Amino acid sequence: MSLAAEAFVSQMAAAEPWPESATLYQPLKEDQILLSDCASSLAVQAYLRMCGLPVQVVCRANAEYMSPSGKIPFIHVGNQVVSELGPIVQFTKAKGHSLSDGLDDVQRAEMKAYMELVNNMLLTAELFIQWCDDATAAEISRPRYSSPYSWPLSNVLAYHKQWEVKRKMNAIGWGGKTLAQVYEDVSQCCQALSQRLGTQPFFFNKQPTELDALVFGHLFTILTTRLTSTELAERIKSYGNLLSFCRRIEQSYFEDKDKSS
Repeated sequence: MSLAAEAFVSQMAAAEPWPESATLYQPLKEDQILLSDCASSLAVQAYLRMCGLPVQVVCRANAEYMSPSGKIPFIHVGNQVVSELGPIVQFTKAKGHSLSDGLDDVQRAEMKAYMELVNNMLLTAELFIQWCDDATAAEISRPRYSSPYSWPLSNVLAYHKQWEVKRKMNAIGWGGKTLAQVYEDVSQCCQALSQRLGTQPFFFNKQPTELDALVFGHLFTILTTRLTSTELAERIKSYGNLLSFCRRIEQSYFEDKDKSS
């Protein structure tokens, strides 16, 4: 498809209203999905709920392979398939739904910087703990990741995924880190987020943005996911305002909506 044709299709998609049949795909929730994918999926769900856009969550064992980018989650809206929070934010914005239009240029740049911090620190730490910590990889990550598949494919897929993540960690300079260093990185990230949030209900005062959705997705998932150690969650629990923030979003956008649906 030519660039002009792609632009035309995108323009036509933007003109269409958000359908009730919009679907978000993620791995199997009970047996398969891992911390990092669960956090990313929850961040997108939170964002869409903050925008007031309905979406049905569908779990598929092969969701990772269905995704156009190989990343979780992805949404299917009309004839469009979009994966990951950033592109999904741009997709909804093209349809006239945005949480950050009220920010000025300085605030928008600051928001993007904090989102990069979360992705570079929290998401990377989640991946490191899942696949580079031997105990977590053996007891949780490999068994869950490979659970939908029979042997020997299950082993092949799990060890290949672990190799991929370790290669990524080496490429970004995390390969030689210890678990203690990773926990310290998480603490520093949480400290920066806590200081930015302060006593406000959201990171940019009274209205949530995609930053709030992203932070909630990762913090809430870390706090509620069983790992071989509670150390990761304990680092977050040191910051009372971040805990209150998570509870506030859960109550405002999940508990109330779930009760009314």
